Parts: sequence; C-alpha cells; structure tokens
Amino acid sequence: MNVPYFAQWESRDLVADFLTGKLDSSEDSLWRLSGAENVEEYAFWSPNICGMACLKMHLAHTKHQVFPTLELMKECRGYGGYKVDEENEVSGLYYFPFVSYIQDKFELSAEVKENIPVNEMIDYIEKGHVFIASVHPSIRTPDQIPPRKGGHLVYVFAQETPGKKIIFHNPSGHTPASQENVCLDREIFNRFYAQRGILIKAEQ
Repeated sequence: MNVPYFAQWESRDLVADFLTGKLDSSEDSLWRLSGAENVEEYAFWSPNICGMACLKMHLAHTKHQVFPTLELMKECRGYGGYKVDEENEVSGLYYFPFVSYIQDKFELSAEVKENIPVNEMIDYIEKGHVFIASVHPSIRTPDQIPPRKGGHLVYVFAQETPGKKIIFHNPSGHTPASQENVCLDREIFNRFYAQRGILIKAEQ
C-alpha cells in the first residue's frame, strides 16, 4: 500500500538529531510548514504530536488532503484532546475527545479500543481498517527490550502474509527504515504494544 508518510517533525531526516538533543526542535528550518504561529510554538508541540502525524497520514491516504500538523493539533485541543498543565507540560492525546474530533471534522468512523490483543488488532487490519496503536517509542529500535509499553502512537495499516507481520508508519522513527513501512513480527510488536489505541474503520 502506498500510504503517505509524515513525521511529527517537519524535517524527517533530522529526527535522530532532535531525539538525541544534538539539535533543538527550534532548529528545524521547515517549521513553518507545521502551521505553527512561530518557531517557539513549533518547538513546544512537535515532540508531542505523534497522534496528529498519524491522523495526517490517514487523511492524506484516504481523503487525499494534507493538513498542517499543528492545525490538526489546535482543532483537536479544542475538543479536549490535549491539555497543558500549570507546569507547561503536555498531556494527551486523549482518545475519546480525539474520536469526537475526527468524527465531527472529517466524518471518520472511529472507536477507542482498550485491552485489544495484537491478534485482534490484526483481524481489523485484515478487514481493511487501520489502527493508531499505543506503543513504547523505543519501537524504533526493535532489538531493545522496552522499559514499559505505550507512550507513543504509530499508524498501523497493513499486515504481510505469510507470517502476518505488522506494517506501520512511525512518526518518530529516526532512520528511513524505522519511519516508513516498518515491518515487524507480531511477537516483536507486542513487546512494545500497550493493547490500546484508536480503530479507524474503512470508509464504505
């Protein structure tokens, strides 16, 4: 499947440097493409919008529309999908407000899924649906053992047979191979997978 890829930062080739701190997000020369009002707003939000990058990929693939990532974030935040606390820390993505947002704004049929095993997730993928899955961000280096599950979102859209490997895009992948059309055995994926996420059903 030719599913468009977008990182949660505008410069996908610099993600590794953003993650290690070699570069600050404010040094992304493409920041204006995000829809941010200024570079400070971009630097604040870009590490926190994996879910919006997943939504951006889905809209580009299914509706052939590309929206600025921070524009999506601001609309979703209006539904309560993101919150900023008194210490200026971001919490979210909150799944139920996110589902309300994409149902209202884009007429997508979506459901929050909790306690959904990886095999059940694959069943939905086989039926043509997609899944924004909660995984640990270290899934970009799948040979590692994560300290816990969850904390990051990836866009799961296909499975490979035989073997039923899971194919997904990772908004914070640090290399081309860990960003786009990542293909992992379900057992490896499951090490990182928190058994929750958002199911987006195929349009009829």
